[in-house]
Amino acid sequence: MPDTPRDYALVDAKLAKLQHLRQLSRLWDNSLSLPGTRLRVGLESLIGLLPIGGDAIGLLLSSYILLQAFSLGLPRSLLIQMLFNILLDGVVGSVPVLGDLFDTAWKANTRNVSLLEAHLQSPTVSPSANRWFGLVLVSSLLLIGICLMGLGFVLLSKVLQHFKL
Repeated sequence: MPDTPRDYALVDAKLAKLQHLRQLSRLWDNSLSLPGTRLRVGLESLIGLLPIGGDAIGLLLSSYILLQAFSLGLPRSLLIQMLFNILLDGVVGSVPVLGDLFDTAWKANTRNVSLLEAHLQSPTVSPSANRWFGLVLVSSLLLIGICLMGLGFVLLSKVLQHFKL
């Protein structure tokens, strides 16, 4: 329980950040309903449909939640779990058609905000990540994003060669 006005301000700031991340995850994962179904998709699913780079853009959008979780001092184990959710979403999502279906069901952003929320409600005692760990997180996300874009270019060139365009 907070004891000083500064402690209350920190709690308020964390709650405000959590609310902001909830809104973003809803926008990216569940903001649109598919007509005639109960299914909901978000902007990330629509962006993922873009050839060459759509999934890389989605990966970058999802990375924002991970970076905010890092700034809130989450333990390394949770940050690694969140990174896994994002990477699985990005890598499997890059497979044409099947990946897009997976992307709409997996909802990495919603999963990651739930992990963040659960930790903030009952924090566990484990080492939080340091700056070097944060640098490794950011670097790995950038590398995967670049690889996904490169994969998109390779696939597009193969398709164009196949159809001799």
